[in-house]
Amino acid sequence: MLKMKNAQWALTAVAILPGLLLAQKEIPLANPSFEDSATCCKAPRGWYNCGAPDETPPDIQPGFFEVTKNPVHGNTYVGLVVRDNETNEAIGQRLPRPLEANECYEFSIDLCRSEIYVSLSRTTGEKVNYATPVVVRIWGGNAYCEKSEMLYETNVITTTRWLTYTFRIHPKRGNYSYLTIEAYYKTPTLFAYNGNVLLDNATTIRQVECNQPPMVETPPAPRPPADANTAKKGGDVTVKTPPAETNRPTRQPERPTSPTIKVVEPSAEVEVISREKLKRGTTFQVKNLYFDADKYVIKEECIPALQAVYQFMVENPDIVIEVGGHTNNRPSDDFAETLSTDRAKAVAEWLISKGIPKERVQYKGYGKTQPLDTNTTPEGRKRNQRVEFKILSMREN
Repeated sequence: MLKMKNAQWALTAVAILPGLLLAQKEIPLANPSFEDSATCCKAPRGWYNCGAPDETPPDIQPGFFEVTKNPVHGNTYVGLVVRDNETNEAIGQRLPRPLEANECYEFSIDLCRSEIYVSLSRTTGEKVNYATPVVVRIWGGNAYCEKSEMLYETNVITTTRWLTYTFRIHPKRGNYSYLTIEAYYKTPTLFAYNGNVLLDNATTIRQVECNQPPMVETPPAPRPPADANTAKKGGDVTVKTPPAETNRPTRQPERPTSPTIKVVEPSAEVEVISREKLKRGTTFQVKNLYFDADKYVIKEECIPALQAVYQFMVENPDIVIEVGGHTNNRPSDDFAETLSTDRAKAVAEWLISKGIPKERVQYKGYGKTQPLDTNTTPEGRKRNQRVEFKILSMREN
């Protein structure tokens, strides 16, 4: 009889063990559908406001700032915005079990953009439409709203219908007990603008094999359209609405890989930077890194030059650099300082967006105070209008 009971217990254990192991690999999110009473300026229950302390929190939608899009799940969703004063919204929560370093995880969120999201501009004080597309970033940390490692960044969310985005995250630098979801500006150029993204229907975080192909999702089933007589809130404002997407082909959203550090193989177009002649305080330049007049948008043809710096930073993890922006003597002092800072910042943000830790990339605008050449000739002015890289610290050989 005892042997039979032991055998039955063993069979029961074998039957339930796979389920227990599977459950241990799942990390549920609190309130994954962002359910709460729809209201302005409040994070949904279970989530913490991680935006700027002097700005309003995210919104539980629909029904505020003229946002009327139906939820894809439940009754509400969360709206996150970025603003023209360089502040942006984010939410976070503590996980019931930490994300472990060097393990891989997947979860998904339904995302879209509202064509209309009317609020006040922080720079002009006038009502504007926060309709410019943004990206979504996923961060890991060990305190509320701490951004220790960026685990994922989406492509720009341009779609105005709900689509499911799957996030494959792979912590590299440590274990993380807190997750932050952030709306952010389109990179590589950080140009503050007004935009929004809507989030709904997040799934449980599942631990997966790192060599397992990413999960393929389909667009969520559409809900019935909103009543055409539904009142919009937010006041009378004239806004330009993007054209409807009825004639666009249906396709799955692109799913970029996690922006962790990856070595870029040198090619004939990528300059190779050597550390042999470098030391702390040394300044160096790379070829073909330039900007249009009075602009700080990174040009497509300059990407190989930035890849050279990225490759150098990956291969030399002990090095901390300063990106320095410079102009010629044509602009006013104030404009030169602003423009040079914006250019340096754009380059620094590009490197950080590719996975270089922000602690290793500083930036500064020097305006027209440090010319390399004369400003009396076009060639000299072109040389003076530059971005340089200065070694702030490195391990001595």
